[in-house]
Amino acid sequence: MSKTALEAFIRGLHARPMIASVKEAKHIEIALAYREKLGGVFLLTGHIGVVRNYVELYKSHRLPVFLHLEKIGGLSTDYYGLDYLAKTVKPDGIVTTKTNVVKTAKKMGLIAIQRFFLVDTEGLDNIANSLSNAEPDIVEVMPARIPEALRRVQALTPLPVVAGGLLFDRDQALECFGNGATAVSSSKPELWRHTFK
Repeated sequence: MSKTALEAFIRGLHARPMIASVKEAKHIEIALAYREKLGGVFLLTGHIGVVRNYVELYKSHRLPVFLHLEKIGGLSTDYYGLDYLAKTVKPDGIVTTKTNVVKTAKKMGLIAIQRFFLVDTEGLDNIANSLSNAEPDIVEVMPARIPEALRRVQALTPLPVVAGGLLFDRDQALECFGNGATAVSSSKPELWRHTFK
């Protein structure tokens, strides 16, 4: 993925900061119905036999799609699996918790979003260490409902920060934006219909 593609995706997030985290096949079409309000899709369902069709569907509607690699059945995150992903499946990028996968995905031209789970202050230290080693394009922080932690992560990096997890209503998403999040990701279709900008 070129630097221009990353910049275009980030511009899109500023205009439409909601990302649909699609965890169930029945939500694939729902996300498409809200595509004018979404900045992208994180795909967390499917397997190697169907994921290419899902990616092509979203891309045909100009909706950026990212595969959460640990959630796609039958897809290896080694060099060969990522090579197949980049050349055959062709998502815009990936979401992963693994530093080594971020590095490999970026070499293959994919936008790399690194997901971090914050459960204590050690989690913040891990983010700082990983950012210097992996150099992802975007950071996702979970859960989203820790405003002070969002501010601290934003202070660690100039990268866009996506807040995800445990979002139940529009006001909670707005709180994330007020605390430095560039975008939010949610698996709740009822949140996908909202306009935030």
